[in-house]
Amino acid sequence: MTSESPLPDDIWERFAQDTERSIRESAPKEPSARARMVTERLRQQDEKRQKESGGRKWRKGAAPRQPDGWRTGPAWQETNGRAARKKRVLGGIGVVAAAAVTVFVVNPGMVVSWLPGGSHKKTAAPLPAETARPTGAPGAASGAPTLSRPFAGSPAEQYADGAAGIVVPEAASVGTMSKEQVASALAATKDFLVAANLDPATVRGGRPEAAIALVDPQQGDVVSEMNTALSKPDRNHDPLHFFSRFDPNEVKMVGDVVKTRGRMTFKEGRDGSVAVHADYTFVYPLTKEAEGSREVERTIVRRVVDTEVLDPGRFQVTAGKLTLTSFQVNFANSGCGVYDGFLHPEFGTRSRQEPDATGSPVDPYDRSHELDSSGGQCGTATRT
Repeated sequence: MTSESPLPDDIWERFAQDTERSIRESAPKEPSARARMVTERLRQQDEKRQKESGGRKWRKGAAPRQPDGWRTGPAWQETNGRAARKKRVLGGIGVVAAAAVTVFVVNPGMVVSWLPGGSHKKTAAPLPAETARPTGAPGAASGAPTLSRPFAGSPAEQYADGAAGIVVPEAASVGTMSKEQVASALAATKDFLVAANLDPATVRGGRPEAAIALVDPQQGDVVSEMNTALSKPDRNHDPLHFFSRFDPNEVKMVGDVVKTRGRMTFKEGRDGSVAVHADYTFVYPLTKEAEGSREVERTIVRRVVDTEVLDPGRFQVTAGKLTLTSFQVNFANSGCGVYDGFLHPEFGTRSRQEPDATGSPVDPYDRSHELDSSGGQCGTATRT
């Protein structure tokens, strides 16, 4: 069985080269001819002196005296086998330690993950763009949201970031509309979704001027409804029907990323127009505005918006503007019965069951079914 090394090839190659050079430098070297000649001459001189002085002879195998300043290599020493093995093991540890230090400089998190008790966690790869209705709800995700990983424990961790999750389909001519007119309608619908649900000023509770500006002023009833809902919100005039807004005095975003997933389609509409259908889920990570708050919760908003663009050459419409034909929305983790124009996420581990819940439990991440069009119901979110 083979296994791949966790170290990059260039680092292993560098260590291999260094190790080879070290081995060459420390390997036993055969004494030169001059050294052998000097040693032999000294041995003969010592034997001659001993004979002349009647001294003790050399014991067989004893090392001759070396000239001052001369050091012999390991081959000239009687090494202990156990010590030699120990030296090789320590040498190996030295190479591995050097490798670890090098990689730590490049990627300290990777090295920590190799140590006992280390945890080298990787988030799942981003999902490809949604091109059709899913066949079921996404699976469970492990973990809990934190300030550093606000989407942990949620399928949204694999969703795209913000506007990148609103993928516009390739345009084509439909009805009386050219390919360029269809492309303009798709782009305007995306711009409306971004301005209404992702623009930081809108999310922080500001007035969504950019979104309102995209609505055809000829559609006066819709524009009037938006203005009334923003200035005097109540049960019958709720800006949350159109926009995602939070009370800045109550909560704040964790980071600057809203996770987004959904799809956009188009077809021929009435009188040869282009009708655009957008179905998107937005996941907002939030913490309390109170200083030092570390608790993180998520609010999930799913919106289905239908827009239409007619040919200004044939109809009394404003070029480049959208006609909103329908809009539906579901919220998960926002207080029921509150109509002040803001979403109100609840914090804590208590059940999401509302006291006056009348609807069925809903998985806010399940995009395999149409949005429930029965409005005004409070239910239970199975997860956030």
